[in-house]
Amino acid sequence: MSSVLPVLIGIIVGAGGLLLLNILRGRDLKAQAQAILEKAKSDGANVVREAELASKERTLQTKQQQEQEANQLREQVRKREAALDRREETLQQTADDFRKQEKMVEANQRRLSEKMQDATNRSEQLKKVLADQTQQLQQISGLNRADAEDRLMKLLDRELEQEVGNKILKHERRVTEIAEQKAQEIILTAMQRYAASHTADSTTSTVDIPNDEMKGRIIGREGRNIRAFEKATGVDVIIDDTPGVVIVSGFDPVRREVARQALDKLIADGRIHPSRIEEIVAETEKELDRFIRRKGQEAAEEVNIGGLHEKIIYMLGRLHFRTSFSQNVLRHSVEVAFLSGLMAEMTGLNPDVARRAGLLHDIGKAADHELEGGHPKIGADLLKRHGENEYVVHAALGHHDQLTSDYPYTLLVATSDACSASRPGARRESLERYIKRMEELESIAKGFGGVEQAFAIQAGRELRVIVSARETDDAKAAKVCRDIAKAFEQQLTYPGEIKVTVVRESRFIEVAR
Repeated sequence: MSSVLPVLIGIIVGAGGLLLLNILRGRDLKAQAQAILEKAKSDGANVVREAELASKERTLQTKQQQEQEANQLREQVRKREAALDRREETLQQTADDFRKQEKMVEANQRRLSEKMQDATNRSEQLKKVLADQTQQLQQISGLNRADAEDRLMKLLDRELEQEVGNKILKHERRVTEIAEQKAQEIILTAMQRYAASHTADSTTSTVDIPNDEMKGRIIGREGRNIRAFEKATGVDVIIDDTPGVVIVSGFDPVRREVARQALDKLIADGRIHPSRIEEIVAETEKELDRFIRRKGQEAAEEVNIGGLHEKIIYMLGRLHFRTSFSQNVLRHSVEVAFLSGLMAEMTGLNPDVARRAGLLHDIGKAADHELEGGHPKIGADLLKRHGENEYVVHAALGHHDQLTSDYPYTLLVATSDACSASRPGARRESLERYIKRMEELESIAKGFGGVEQAFAIQAGRELRVIVSARETDDAKAAKVCRDIAKAFEQQLTYPGEIKVTVVRESRFIEVAR
């Protein structure tokens, strides 16, 4: 009991202390709550005053903005009213101008009506006067209106026909002059641009021998060597009294060249008998065959032509051994190809086709001794058979005959062929043959009636014929000129062309005494 009592007292005292402490804390909390409440009232009053001030300030700003907008609207209204006033004044001025123009138009219409009426009256008066004058003219001339119109139209037709004819002749002469001048420029330019050697090389068929003893060895015992040689080569060997020379004769230039080279080899070797002859000829034929193909290929490459058939290349190479009036046909063909290509470039045609046609135009001469017909037809058939185009075929066929404008490349090739053949030094002939040709030209011309004199000039490229003025008039002179040219074409064989000029002169002489 004595130990419990102090504990109980302690509990009671502690409980009283806690109670007292709680009472004191409650008073403090009330005081604090009162203070907070008063502060809250004070803050609320401040917030209300600030909100009222802000509201008044916003109201004032809104009022100022509304007043500014109202002022701007009033200013815009004033400006629009001023613009409307100006536009109204402008419209009023325009309306006044329109009224003035209407008055002017009305006045002009009145004056125009008066003038039209006056013109109508005058037209009626003129009709009456013309009718009276027409009637008087008909009475004087004895022609009615239809007859007079018919005569006048016929007169106008004659005048117009004469004028049109004169203009046509004038333009034809002008076009002819321009065409001739342009053609000369093109041809001369092409010939100048292609600078080639003009001198022709002539092939030879003679073989030099060291001594006359070699002639006997070539002939052989009882002629067996020469017979074997002629049989192997297909040519004739002529051995005469001419010292140091053996002549090889044959129509085929390739065979003749084989024979010449084979004979040279036999003479150099010294062993001449039938078996050796056959061996050398066969070897020479193979070498020459390779040489011919190389020459044909070189010519095609020189002209820059590709895609040729092997047969065409071979025939082209054979032209190296063919001559025409001492002119090498292969070099002539190359020259024609270059000239044709240059002229094609200047006339707007295809230069490749022109060069191809020019190179192959005389291909028929490589086989004209083997086939029937002229070299143009032979060449055209050969080219067509080996796939050449129509322009190249026609150029080979028609470069010596009548030409057509449907194939312009034929015209170019014919022109180039004539230019190449007529170059100075391109073709050579002996003096006797030259003189004979000149005499033939003059004698043919003198055989026509009315011809007094004939002179061959320009190395036979031109013939001047003087006819009698008493026996021949201008029309007959023109016919004689044409007949002489036709006679040359039919009776003579010549390169290029011959120009025939007929001169008719009238002389009247009187002596004053």
